[in-house]
This record gives sequence, structure tokens and C-alpha cells, in this order.
Amino acid sequence: MKILVQKNKARFLFLFIANLFVAVTAFYILPKRFFYDAAIIAFDRGNEIGFFGSYPLTILFYKVTGLRYLPFPLIALIQYPVLAYVLYKVGIPANFDKINVKNLLVYLGFFMMAIFMSMPSKEFITYLYLALIVFIFKNESISFRKSVFLSLFLLAILGAFYRPYFLLMPIIAFGMYLVSFISFKSKTLTTIFYGLFIAVFLSLSYGLVKGKYLSESSREVVNSARLQSQDANSMIVSPLKPDTWYGEAVGIIYGFFTVNFPVNGLKYLLSPQIIAFVIWQILLFYILFVRFSRCLKNRKEQEYEYELWILLILFSYFIVQGVFEPDLGTAIRHKIGVFPLIYYALYYEHFRKKLQ
Repeated sequence: MKILVQKNKARFLFLFIANLFVAVTAFYILPKRFFYDAAIIAFDRGNEIGFFGSYPLTILFYKVTGLRYLPFPLIALIQYPVLAYVLYKVGIPANFDKINVKNLLVYLGFFMMAIFMSMPSKEFITYLYLALIVFIFKNESISFRKSVFLSLFLLAILGAFYRPYFLLMPIIAFGMYLVSFISFKSKTLTTIFYGLFIAVFLSLSYGLVKGKYLSESSREVVNSARLQSQDANSMIVSPLKPDTWYGEAVGIIYGFFTVNFPVNGLKYLLSPQIIAFVIWQILLFYILFVRFSRCLKNRKEQEYEYELWILLILFSYFIVQGVFEPDLGTAIRHKIGVFPLIYYALYYEHFRKKLQ
């Protein structure tokens, strides 16, 4: 009996098998700096385990599941199939086997999943959690309004218990949504600009209460400890110190463009891995920006409702990255944590056709 496998599923299977090998062997190839977080999570020498915060909850997860007691290659052998299965359940587009820019970005995404989540990782939990938003959007039994509410609520819960900056995302996304009703000449750029404005406002408000602005108390703290070290290769350094309101505003805007459209990263010609990630990021941002522009233009049409909101959530995340990310490498790793949202947004046309 002949077993026929569709080309798109065959390509998906090939990517899974090839990158499963990458994930399992990554422990023996990657430099030590890739495993700093993994060592903290696996060994918990500081006894940080708990119920609040990204490190405490991640340590708890790996202890309860027993994964922390396994060798890293075996953890990769367990985790990577779970990650790929999530994407499989989201769906495989009919043209997934075709060579085009969008598919190449996703192919590289499979590889980065293997690299960054082949070990104990906070991104593994973020990935699985945010996949819930995709499945909510795909569930025909959940109304559009309930889907949006549940998605924003899930982000708020993740921010309250796991990573505080996710608390900013519902506020920024909803603010951008309201601004998009106003008629502007360049609506897409203006909507993103106001999203940045909201982020700056939230940071300055935080500074009034805590005495330090958001990027000053996050990115600057991390980077100040890494000056002159090998880990500072792609560090994001604002042109102004973020200890004044205008310095913080410049830092957030600079961080947003450096993280999401990092043309300045092309200067790392001697670091091909950084160049590859920079090109991946620039192309990804451009494609999503074009889609966002189309959704805003056709926002009154029902078929664009879900796509608009998944893009609002993604761009609110991109803006938040401009506040917190310390370097390009960490920014890419964190983007792989939201890869289910990116995957769904890139192939939304396919999923919309299936719903119609």
C-alpha cells in the first residue's frame, strides 16, 4: 500500500527531524554563554524556586516535571517535539513547501527554536502559554469579543505572575486599537508611534513611583554588569542615559528600532550568526508591518478582525522589547518565545480561508 504524504507536511516533517538533531546536539556545540539561564533553572543554587517571577516559576516547573534532573540533550529530545507539535496543531499552510521569503523565515524559526529551547528555558513556558491565544483565536465556538478579552486577560495574568512587562502589552495593544480609529494620513506609522508614546508614558509613570524608569531599572542594570565582557557583543546602548524623561523616551524609541529593525546590527560582519538574525528580524518586521497596514486599512471588514488583533498583540510586544531588551541575541531568543503568534500571523490568510 502506498502512503502519500502531502508536500507541505513532508517539508514540516523534514524541518522537525533535522532540527530535532540540532536541538539534541546543541549542548555539545554551543558556547557556555548560551547555558547561563539554563544552569540557573536546572541547579537553582540561589534557592529561587517559588510561585512569582520568571525564574522562580520556571525552576518550579522544571522541578515538578522532573525535567531538571535530566541531561540537557534529553531535555531537548522531549521539549522540541512538543514545540513542533504545537505548530502542527496550529496548522500547516498548503504552500509550506514552496521556497519564498515568508517560508524561509519560518524555516529559520524552526532552527532557532532548536537552538534557544534545547535546554531548560523560560521561553519554553512562554511559548506554550502564548500558544493558548492562537488556539483561542482559532476556536470558532468562542466569539470575537471573547477571544480578544481572553487574550488580553491571559497576557495580564502572565505579566502578574511571570514576566511583569507582559502587563504593559494589553494597555499598549488596546491604546493602539483606539488610536487606529482616528483618521491619519499614515495610519500604520502613527498607530505604532502612539504605541511607543504609551510605553514612554507608562515608563515615566513608573519612574515617578519607583524612582527609576523602566529601561533604566531593567536594560541598563543588565548591561552595566556586562561591560567589556564577551557577552556584550550586540549590547543595546541608548545614545542618551535613561535617567531623565527625555533620555528614557529616546532610549525606548532607540531600543524599539534596534530590536525590531536592526539595520545597525549589519556592522557585525565578523559575527555571521548576528547578521543572519538581523536579516531575519528586518524581513519579519517588514512583512508584519505590511500586513498590519492592510488590516488597519480594511479594519471595518469582519475577515480582518482577528488578524488585526493578533498583530496588535505582536506589535505591543515589539514595543515592550524596546524597553527591556539588553542585546540583539536576547531579543531574538525572546521572539522565539512568542513564535506561535508570529507563525499564526504570517500564515493568517491560510487559516482565514479554512474558517470561511
